[in-house]
Amino acid sequence: MKLIVKVFPEITIKSRPVRMRFIRQLAKNIRAVLRDLDPAVVVNGVWDNLELETRLTDAKALKDMTERLSCMPGIAHFLQVDEYALGDFDDITEKCKLHFGDSLEGKIFSVRCKRAGKHPFSSMDVEKYVGSKLRRECGAAGISLKAPQIEVRMEIRDQRLFVIHSQHNSIGGYPLGALEQTLVLMSGGFDSTVAAYQIMRRGLMSHFCFFNLGGRAHELGVMEVAHFIWKKYGSSQRVLFVSVPFEEVLGEILGKVDNSHMGVVLKRMMLRAASRIADQLQIDALVTGEAISQVSSQTLPNLSLIDCVTEKLVLRPLIASHKQDIIDLAEEIGTADFAKHMPEYCGVISVNPKTHAKRNRVEYEEQQFDMAILERALENAKLVPIDRVIDELGQDVQIEEVSEALAGQIVIDIRHPDAAEDEPLEIAGIDVQTLPFYALNARFKELDDSRQYLLYCDKGVMSRLHAHHLLSEGHANVRVYRPS
Repeated sequence: MKLIVKVFPEITIKSRPVRMRFIRQLAKNIRAVLRDLDPAVVVNGVWDNLELETRLTDAKALKDMTERLSCMPGIAHFLQVDEYALGDFDDITEKCKLHFGDSLEGKIFSVRCKRAGKHPFSSMDVEKYVGSKLRRECGAAGISLKAPQIEVRMEIRDQRLFVIHSQHNSIGGYPLGALEQTLVLMSGGFDSTVAAYQIMRRGLMSHFCFFNLGGRAHELGVMEVAHFIWKKYGSSQRVLFVSVPFEEVLGEILGKVDNSHMGVVLKRMMLRAASRIADQLQIDALVTGEAISQVSSQTLPNLSLIDCVTEKLVLRPLIASHKQDIIDLAEEIGTADFAKHMPEYCGVISVNPKTHAKRNRVEYEEQQFDMAILERALENAKLVPIDRVIDELGQDVQIEEVSEALAGQIVIDIRHPDAAEDEPLEIAGIDVQTLPFYALNARFKELDDSRQYLLYCDKGVMSRLHAHHLLSEGHANVRVYRPS
C-alpha cells in the first residue's frame, strides 16, 4: 500500500534548510512510530510530500497504522493512493475508471486533479477530459463541482499518476524533535493534559513533571494519563516522567503559611522545583495548564507573582481558553475519561484566597518555610523514561495471580475501551465485565464486596498495580487474572 503524506502547511513557508530539516525529522518520526508494525516501511521525500510504502495487508495492522499517522505532529493529512506511470488522457481515464467506474452509475460526481512538474496540459484540461468521458462511459447522472456525491481525485507528479482512494486528516503542527524541549507540569486533570497535547501538537518535545500531593493513587493516575498522551501523540521521541514527592512541602505550607496565601505559595514552590529539574535536563521552558482567572491563584497579579521565582519561560497554552472548550478538547483527544476519574487529593483549600497577592507579603510568608524540605523533595524525585514508566512501576509489586477463573468469580477487563472492543475477552462460564483502569479506583467500591474479582490486562502490569492499590485500600477480594 502507498500513502502520500502532506505536511503541515506552515512547514512549506520555511526557508529551504529549515523546511528540509523539518521534513527529514518527520520522515524519521514516521519510521520510528511504525517500526513495530512494519520494520521494512519505506518513507521517502525531502521537500514537499512524503511517500510511504508498506507491505502490510492485515486489516488490524493497517488500522493501527492509520490511527498512529492521524495523531502525529507535523502531518496535515495523508492520502491512500495507487501509483501508475503517466500516460495520455485516455490512459488516465482508464485508470480512474478502474477504481471508480462501478460506483459512478446514477451518481453526481466531480473530477479533481492536482499537478506538479512540467506538462503540456493543465489540471483543468485533465478534469474536463476525464470527467466528460467517465460521464459517458459509466452511466453517471451528471457532474457537479459544488455538491458531488463522489469525487474522483488524482495527483500528477512529473511522470507519475496517483489515483486517490481516501484521505485521512491528522493534527498538523511541527514534527517532534525539530523544535525545543519543554517540561510540562502535569496534575492529570483536564487542563494539564490538554496543555500537554497543545504543546506536543505544536512540535515541542514534552517531558512530564508531577508533584505528588495525594499519594500512590494520584501518582498512578497521572502516570497512566501521561503515558497515554505520549503513546498516542508523542511516541516518536523518548521523554521522561518526573515524580516529585510534595506531601511534606504541602504540610509545611499548611502549617507555616497564612491561609489566604497558600495557593500562590504552593505554585511558587512547584515552579522553583520544576526550574531545578529543567536545569538538570537542560530545558528552557516550563508548561502549565493555567487559564486566566479560572481559580484564585490564576489572576494576572498572582500569575506574575508565581512566575517571578523562575528565570525559565513559562508557557500557558490555555491562558485564554474557556473551561468548557478545554473539556471538549479533552474529550476529543482522549484524556477526559482519565481526568474525570483522577483520584482526588488533599490540596490547598484556602479560606478567602487572595486574588491580588502582594509580593512583599508573599515573600514574608515564605520566610517561615523551611527550604530544606523543598531540597529533600528534589533529592527524592524519580526520573523514569515514559515508555517504561508502567512496567517499572509494576516490577516490585507482588500480587497473587491466577491462570484460571473459577465459577462465581468475576473477571474485570481493565484495558482501554478501544482494546477491549477490538479484542473482547471471553471466558466460557465466567462473567467478564469491562471497567477501564482509569475508572476502576472510583467505581470499585460500588461493586458487590461479597464477590471475588480478577483484574485482567494484556501484560498483567496495570492489573497488578491496581490490585495492589485496591488491596492497600482494604479491598481483600481482588486478584490478578493471567491466563496461561
